[in-house]
Amino acid sequence: MNDTLRSIPRPLVKTNQTVIVISVLLTWATGQAWILLIPFIAGLLGLFFGYNPIMEIAKHFLRKELKSYIPEDWEQQQFNQKIAVTCLGIGYVSFLMNWTVIGYVFTGMVVIAAFIAILGFCIGCFILFQWKQYKYRRTA
Repeated sequence: MNDTLRSIPRPLVKTNQTVIVISVLLTWATGQAWILLIPFIAGLLGLFFGYNPIMEIAKHFLRKELKSYIPEDWEQQQFNQKIAVTCLGIGYVSFLMNWTVIGYVFTGMVVIAAFIAILGFCIGCFILFQWKQYKYRRTA
């Protein structure tokens, strides 16, 4: 299927964002960096294989047909997932190396972005839109 025509039902995207927020907050509360591996590995699987286990589990709890939910753009969600996975990965490695300030900065960025997205404004979407506008203006 053409990637530009693919979409993801909004409740699945919001579930993934919620898992990111909860994982980061649990990591901060417990000091257990391995918790970050849950959204990190799920995100990597989504990026490389198109299979995000968090979203696959969440599908079982949806009551309506997938097509009936508001769609989120697949390309946009891939971009957002790349940002999230990068921040979670840097945060995880930082906590392992006892670079706690860097760990908090990167996990803080992803938790803030995910929480704001849950509320309705997608920072990653805004960044990608601005980047595409910049590239378009350069060619025009």
